Amino acid sequence: QVQLVESGGELVQAGASLRLSCVASGRTFSSYAVGWFRQAPGKEREFVATISWNGGSTYYADSVKGRFTISRDNAKNTVYLQMNSLKPEDTAVYYCAASTLAIGTPAAALLYNYWGQGTQVTVAS
Repeated sequence: QVQLVESGGELVQAGASLRLSCVASGRTFSSYAVGWFRQAPGKEREFVATISWNGGSTYYADSVKGRFTISRDNAKNTVYLQMNSLKPEDTAVYYCAASTLAIGTPAAALLYNYWGQGTQVTVAS
């Protein structure tokens, strides 16, 4: 079992930066990939970024590439999502998720079997 708790979401102005955190407990943290997804009102959940078990590989959605950076600190059981140059279209509930089903950097939500409760990010124009 893996438990995930996100934090760091808030209301910011366009162009600002935010760092989201996802703290994990339960199964050995360094044994699985962790991803970030987001869901805006009226839209389906979409992939944002993912990082492999040791941080050696990352993968991003085109919409955030160059603006967002995913990282992890296995000593702290924490994954971060640094978000820069935020845009109103980044407004969503952001979820972190753990994949014990796939290796590498999976992008498909169905490959993630543990999810956090989400944190709200709102970017005002």
